[in-house]
Amino acid sequence: MKAISEFYTLLNETKKPKKVMITMHQKPDGDAMGSTLALYHFLIKLGHHVQVISPTNWAPFLDWLPGAEQVWDYEKTKLFSDATIKAADWIFCLDFNVLYRTKSMEPAISQAGAVKILIDHHEQPQVAAFDYGISIPEKSSTCEMVYDFIVGSGHHDKIDPLLASCIYTGLMTDTGSFRFPSTTASVHAVIADLKNLGLDHSKVHEHIYDSNSEERLRFLGHSLLKRMEVLYEYNTAIMTIPKADLLTFHTKTGDTEGLVNYLLSIDGIKFGAIVIDRDEERKWSFRSKGDFDVNQFARQHFNGGGHKNAAGGNTPDSLTETVQKFKKVLLDYKSALS
Repeated sequence: MKAISEFYTLLNETKKPKKVMITMHQKPDGDAMGSTLALYHFLIKLGHHVQVISPTNWAPFLDWLPGAEQVWDYEKTKLFSDATIKAADWIFCLDFNVLYRTKSMEPAISQAGAVKILIDHHEQPQVAAFDYGISIPEKSSTCEMVYDFIVGSGHHDKIDPLLASCIYTGLMTDTGSFRFPSTTASVHAVIADLKNLGLDHSKVHEHIYDSNSEERLRFLGHSLLKRMEVLYEYNTAIMTIPKADLLTFHTKTGDTEGLVNYLLSIDGIKFGAIVIDRDEERKWSFRSKGDFDVNQFARQHFNGGGHKNAAGGNTPDSLTETVQKFKKVLLDYKSALS
């Protein structure tokens, strides 16, 4: 994988419009959708033909993002999407580090003859799968890296309020509204620049955090009251969500997002974990404070990974079995968490 800076020359020397496909990880969050749509608007401004394809659907609270109505859901548009991927000159892969995170899109992307470009902030990228790329785990978000890509390639003038709102969405959501350690001085410098360019940040907050359904709030209350267990001897809290709860409260994609962060808000808790019973697997989300590395924890025990303080995993085990395994594994980390 060549350095992303080497792609700048290709980007800026291109005279003929390119066919470009942009994708992200399955069940995209605010950073994935924000970064891909920011890049979409940027490349459109350069005159290219661009299509964003998500491996799956996404949370309704992201539908307001400028350009979201143009995004294809691969699972609903496979025929058209496969043809678009095959015909692409460039394929940008954002906010994921290995191709399997695009779920059923992986074969089409792997077999495509396009130049593949990675922009991501997760550890251990699949470098052999990409022609150009950049992976910086210390970055707050992929949105911050897309901002760097636009500015670094000499096109700061292309950032307008519409594009800025996409970038700000990922900056805000991936930093936990700027409270996580990844919120560096450079993050605030980017925001200051976006504000000077016309960003209305309060509107973004309103769209993301003030658009809950009544059922989602009732689901949240039920989960905190009935599904949370605090293991004080390990400074750990766990939330277990059975499939029945998802059905009872008619949960939609995105309704469980952010639940795990409530666990870390408990005084003294250093490690928060939530497991959700999905049809095909049990999905884990891990969060931590300080030096406890949930990326390594997820990689070692739950087929996952991510960042030092935020990671995910999955398992085919039953809900009961995987929770039992979690508690058993936790014994080995008592000293690290005490």
